[in-house]
Amino acid sequence: MNESKVFLRVNRVDTDVARQALDATVSDLHEAGSARNLARLMSSRMRPMQKGAKIAGPAVTAYCAAGDNLMMHRALYLAKAGDVLVVVCQSETSGAQWGDMAARYALRKGLAGIVVHGCVRDTDTVEALGSKVWATHVSSIHPDKHGHGSVNAPVVCDGVLVNPGDLIVADGDGVVCVSRRDAEEIVKGALARMQKEEDLALAVQRGEAVWDLSGAAASYATLGIQEIDAAFDDAA
Repeated sequence: MNESKVFLRVNRVDTDVARQALDATVSDLHEAGSARNLARLMSSRMRPMQKGAKIAGPAVTAYCAAGDNLMMHRALYLAKAGDVLVVVCQSETSGAQWGDMAARYALRKGLAGIVVHGCVRDTDTVEALGSKVWATHVSSIHPDKHGHGSVNAPVVCDGVLVNPGDLIVADGDGVVCVSRRDAEEIVKGALARMQKEEDLALAVQRGEAVWDLSGAAASYATLGIQEIDAAFDDAA
């Protein structure tokens, strides 16, 4: 029975919000939304293939059968300029989901980047091309192209629920997903947090201590910690 579903349309996060998100870091977006779980952070396994790469854009999703990347290709074909392709393979280490030909086509279409819960290959060429890729694995393992799956339906990528059209932001720290309905609020909060940190950086340049500026000193003072004016082995 054919259980595959391919949705041809995506309700995308606002273009201006996605553009503003490029000025925010993954860390600050995570901090701005973590209290209410509005900025969902993928694990430390999800790493960039290129140093210094950064992307922000609406998610276009693909769920691929084990050892197969057919649904990735369909999603790539349907994706638009500025989109972030989010690919999940049913069996993470089976069948490379991304390589140099897909990268060339994605760049030609103007995709922002790619996030893969699974394997990517041709990494030297992909990096040289400038294709911005985050992935959990690198492997040359052969993929088939005849499996069922889904396109532009919700997926769980590296433990994070990603709905089509959600805001995806990725940088050297990893990948974060923000619901398109909450994206404007979270991006504004992240940018405000970054401005506050700029002010703190100026205070550090003036000679103030991060110990005090960060709130660590105030927190430490409430714990009743014993401080001893001696080395731990002075009595030995």
